[in-house]
Amino acid sequence: MPIDTAIPIVMGANIGTSVTNTLVSLGHIGRGREFERAFAASTVHDYFNILAVIVLFPLQMATNFLGILSSRMANLFAEVGGLTFASPLKMVTDPAVKAAAHLLDGHPWILLILALVIMFASLRYLVVALKSIVLGRVEAFFDQTLFANAGRAMFFGLLITVLVQSSSITTSLAVPLAGAGILTLVQIFPYTLGANIGTTITAMLAALAVGEISAVTVAFAHFLFNVCGIALIWPIPAIRRIPLRLAGGFATVAADHRWIAIAYILVCFYAVPFAAILLLR
Repeated sequence: MPIDTAIPIVMGANIGTSVTNTLVSLGHIGRGREFERAFAASTVHDYFNILAVIVLFPLQMATNFLGILSSRMANLFAEVGGLTFASPLKMVTDPAVKAAAHLLDGHPWILLILALVIMFASLRYLVVALKSIVLGRVEAFFDQTLFANAGRAMFFGLLITVLVQSSSITTSLAVPLAGAGILTLVQIFPYTLGANIGTTITAMLAALAVGEISAVTVAFAHFLFNVCGIALIWPIPAIRRIPLRLAGGFATVAADHRWIAIAYILVCFYAVPFAAILLLR
């Protein structure tokens, strides 16, 4: 696959990965106000990624600036190889995942259904646990320390994502906190941006381990795309407020008409991509 093709795929993947935290918000769908907060916290990530693609994709197609910059950065690391980093979360979950896959060998759809059932059950118990343990006990710690300002929230999101190597996990953890009223949408937003940068570390480590210059180039393109998106959108208040307003407004509508939230996921993350693939192939 040529690098010029891989970079737009990375941009699309940035949007696609946000579906996980949007699915997480459905764990609150039975509780109106709570669901509104959770859904807004999840979709603000969607809207930022979409806005970043709208801004940067035409620029990339016209100038290939991501390809040029990432190629220069990759050349600096041309001789680097063998770097690895084990995700502690994957180390814990891998045995159970492999055992389930072995028991259901030849039946991937059953494994998928089982995974979804476990995910939604886990989300339900996570919400209950957060309400009983976190709320009223360490709420001040989140509000006054980890999420005291945008810089801290962004760095915290970056750090957690580097540790678990998944922005989906990082942002999904924050959704129940927003649903419980512990964190606000304004606090969640920079946290998700930090997660966007943190998740690029995984790709860079994998590419450096392989040692292929083209793989390293694409990994750096992913990093630069997220950094450029934040640099263009975050500093300008009028633009920065766009994802916040869209997420907040859409969450209000979805809380009143909850079928819209499910339709949003099915249409935006599944129907539209499949239709685009069929029409543009």
